Amino acid sequence: MPKRAESPILEASSRAWALLAAAACLLPLLLQLAPRIAIGVAVVGTLVAALSWQRRLPGWLRLLLAVGIVAIVMTEMGFRIGRDTGCALLAAMLAIKPMELRTLRDGRSLLGFALFAPFATFLLDQGPLSLALGLVAALLVLVALLRLSEQESRDPLQPRTLRRIGTVLRLSAIGLPLALAAFWLFPRIGTPLWGVPERALARPGLSDTMSPGEWLDLMTDDRPAMRVVFFGDEPPPDQMYWRGPVLMDFDGRDWTQSRWLRNLPPAEIVQSDLVWDYEMEMEPTDRRQFVALEMPLAMPAGTSNAWDHSMQSDRTLSALTRWRMRSSPVIQFEPRLPVMLRQQALRLPEGFNPRTVALGRQWRMEAGDGNDAAIVDRAMRMIRAEFGYTLDTPFPGRHSADEFLFEWKQGFCEHFSSAFVILMRSAGVPARVVTGYTGGYRNPFGNYWIVRRMDAHAWAEVWLEGHGWVRVDPTAAVAPERIYDTLEDRIGGSALRALPGFVTALDFGDWMRRGWNDLVLGFDADRQRNLFKPLGGTGLGSGSLVALFALAACLALAWMLWLSARDVRERDPVLRAWHRMNRRYARRGLARAPDEPASHWAARLSQTLDPAAARALSSLTQRFMQWRYAAHTGDPAATRQLVRDLRRHRPGHADPREPSP
Repeated sequence: MPKRAESPILEASSRAWALLAAAACLLPLLLQLAPRIAIGVAVVGTLVAALSWQRRLPGWLRLLLAVGIVAIVMTEMGFRIGRDTGCALLAAMLAIKPMELRTLRDGRSLLGFALFAPFATFLLDQGPLSLALGLVAALLVLVALLRLSEQESRDPLQPRTLRRIGTVLRLSAIGLPLALAAFWLFPRIGTPLWGVPERALARPGLSDTMSPGEWLDLMTDDRPAMRVVFFGDEPPPDQMYWRGPVLMDFDGRDWTQSRWLRNLPPAEIVQSDLVWDYEMEMEPTDRRQFVALEMPLAMPAGTSNAWDHSMQSDRTLSALTRWRMRSSPVIQFEPRLPVMLRQQALRLPEGFNPRTVALGRQWRMEAGDGNDAAIVDRAMRMIRAEFGYTLDTPFPGRHSADEFLFEWKQGFCEHFSSAFVILMRSAGVPARVVTGYTGGYRNPFGNYWIVRRMDAHAWAEVWLEGHGWVRVDPTAAVAPERIYDTLEDRIGGSALRALPGFVTALDFGDWMRRGWNDLVLGFDADRQRNLFKPLGGTGLGSGSLVALFALAACLALAWMLWLSARDVRERDPVLRAWHRMNRRYARRGLARAPDEPASHWAARLSQTLDPAAARALSSLTQRFMQWRYAAHTGDPAATRQLVRDLRRHRPGHADPREPSP
């Protein structure tokens, strides 16, 4: 077999373009990874690129780097497999790939591998920033590939960087109509044919557990959890309780949602005539826990309702979702509590929080049987008189409720709700912890509500005779003068929001993000079918969509072929200058016929032009034909001179450099 030709060694400029494009591809993916992993991968990639600039690293060192960075990434991910683990490994491999960068073949391999990174980014985030960075990266990869092809062809007229970028932008514009036609008209299915793996490291968000200290990460995150638009009446912000998981089981440390209770039918509720109609746009959580304004009148398709009216999606919420809901305040919530459920709502583990249990039993003895409401009121008065709100709390020990009620007397909703429910159960009052969000912030741009992750909240529900389950929020009972440390203070929001225009910029940015969600991420099969309804059209079936897409694709392909042929014709600067000169002659009525050779055209015009002008045209024609069809040395200076002479030549004028006869 013939030996394969050795690939040329990369020039310095080609190497620089390849590394720049690979770094641009890596950037959007790094922004979605855990900070420690992202920083480590960026540092390793920079060191590898610098060390391997002059010569290839030894084989043993390359093997050590590959094994080491994979081990570090897997250790950071806890050896859990998920799509974020795969993306982190992809980023790590791309960071060390430049250590093999030596030849043109290596450069093309690096660029082809690098293109996987911006596509992998969309497994973690589908926002406009990820798309913009991915598009920039793809364009830089095309520019780098163009530079590699110039080196391989040894083109003496290598264009400048701006011209390369212009060429790539023109190529992208050629394919843009087909891409838009595919996005808007290619038939979409109502449900995906496949899913994506779960994350190994979950996003901060509500879950079916509440453990000591874990809510701090969630409550100091000011990113939106959902956006809500009301159609008509809306509740006041202090009554916006977005109900999520209900936690019944307590093991002395963690509150968890009862698995077996999810199989029971929803409890009986009586709701008022006041109805709130709204639409929720929920950001991805990678969980199934679902929230809604208390209390939904009906569950939307794709969700289910448990006995305690906690909601869950049928599928993992790994992408942006929209839900149209109707809710109404509750008048009665399960007025008759079965014995088995009452026992579950009174259960406490043995050997935990002895002082809280003793206090609850004392209150029960003092209040007597059948006076549960008085015990609840007594607890709320105690909180209002003695307790303060702060995020700066120590990590609880074994007896978390005892420490909070008798020692700290300060904390946040996690402490208040947990200790309150433990105290109520100790006093014989059925109680449970409810998690979700409270309140929201109205964005003046678009007139919608933003519920942030830092609005996460935990409150309590107690069961009272004649009323059923009643919401009690012990955190809200804290007197205003004893709120020592707010969420805004913890994230530095107060200082930033004092800057002129800062709040307006944040609101406008979120409004733009909502528009992106609506226009791009929210464009599903239903909206595609109703695409032309605002214009007076009817719903589009699958056949109509296929026909429209075929028509649009044919038009787009015709556009691509026409522009591609034109680009090929006009890519050579000598050919471009020659065509321009021909057009100048055509305007004088001396056009060259499409099938007329250049030499025949020049000879024909020599009969009508004066001798000097004819000699100038003949000389230029001969030089052009020599460049175009004959073997040449490829002297860049001679080529540039030919381009200048063709541009300067005017019909009927002699070449000023040519001596007169």
